[in-house]
Amino acid sequence: MLPPLPELKRGLALTTEALATELAHGTSGTTQPAWSELEWRLAGAAAVAHGVSPLLAGFSTWAPPGWQDFLASQREHVEIRQQRIAGLLAQMDARARRMALPLVALKGSALHALGLYIAGERPMADIDLLVRPRDLPVVQALLEEMGYEESFRQWKHRVFKPHGGMAVRGLGEHRDTPVNIEVHTRIHERLPIRTVDITDSVWPEDAAPGIQPYPSTGALMAHLLLHAAGNICGRSLRLLHLHDIAQLARRMPREAWNTLWEGTEPPWWAWPPLRLVARYFPGSVPRAVLERTRRDCPRLLRLAARRQTITRVSCSNLWLNLLPGAEWARTAGDISRLLVNRVRPTTESREERADMLRTQVWLQGQTWVRRGHVARLVTGLTRPVPRMDTLYVVRAALGELA
Repeated sequence: MLPPLPELKRGLALTTEALATELAHGTSGTTQPAWSELEWRLAGAAAVAHGVSPLLAGFSTWAPPGWQDFLASQREHVEIRQQRIAGLLAQMDARARRMALPLVALKGSALHALGLYIAGERPMADIDLLVRPRDLPVVQALLEEMGYEESFRQWKHRVFKPHGGMAVRGLGEHRDTPVNIEVHTRIHERLPIRTVDITDSVWPEDAAPGIQPYPSTGALMAHLLLHAAGNICGRSLRLLHLHDIAQLARRMPREAWNTLWEGTEPPWWAWPPLRLVARYFPGSVPRAVLERTRRDCPRLLRLAARRQTITRVSCSNLWLNLLPGAEWARTAGDISRLLVNRVRPTTESREERADMLRTQVWLQGQTWVRRGHVARLVTGLTRPVPRMDTLYVVRAALGELA
């Protein structure tokens, strides 16, 4: 049996904030916390959920029983997976060149290519690619040649999985976990109703065949910030997202930030993630950038963002939020649409939920998520409901997964 849920909630908040502080201090480290055995296990769950266990392996001096071995094992698994990912990218690049097909390798692949991380430091759940819409049939043929098949589609991307690939149950990264490939034709986020699209800033002009980099570090930063904004809106931000932004920000020339303001509207969505980066990684974001993006941010969102912590906007906040992202709505009409969609999900939302139930290992065997929509909604309105993704990693950390 799990400990009481309120105890898990407190423990996740405590350990998540401590891990954020430890990550920010780097090699100087912090004093080892005087935690209970349960809290140390929850620290392992939080480190995995936030993607930072291999990063901590490089410098954390905390040494309760098993902690250093756990971090070192995570780093080893991530390094082996990164070698596989590098091999897949090399194959993709060679095939794409032969097929006169331009591709942009996104986020983690780009950060590794810039040398911000070495193999073993940063986990990658999958490979993200940006392609032109007209090239989708060619991309699908390329991936099928490499042994991949389309698993499901969402409004943001198509997910391809290797034939016969099986998810590995357990805590954290595993060398045998299949490397999925997510294919995007647009770089956009719903915040939470209106879509912000920055594809034109991310796609390189005159892109050549093969895997291409972002057109600039500013374009990469814009994508990282928009992705983080979408995750804050959906309460799924990770410490790794903030670390990515901080690492890139420290290496960016001042003029590269101007890319954020080259679109058709100001980057009103950039300040909430930048504020969190500045909170947990002080000095990484130029003050002038923070002030300019703060002015662009709508007043209500700005007020809400001032109270945000990594715990509140991530899976470390154990309770399910019935209306995530309401503070990001721009108008009363957006709020109305958000409420209507929550009470009466769209066909697209129902299809995406069915795909999640079919494909995500952390939802397998969970009876509550398979109840009807009205029953789940009524339950959420009458009592706190824990997040299934969080409970999965907590159960793994407590050794309760079969």
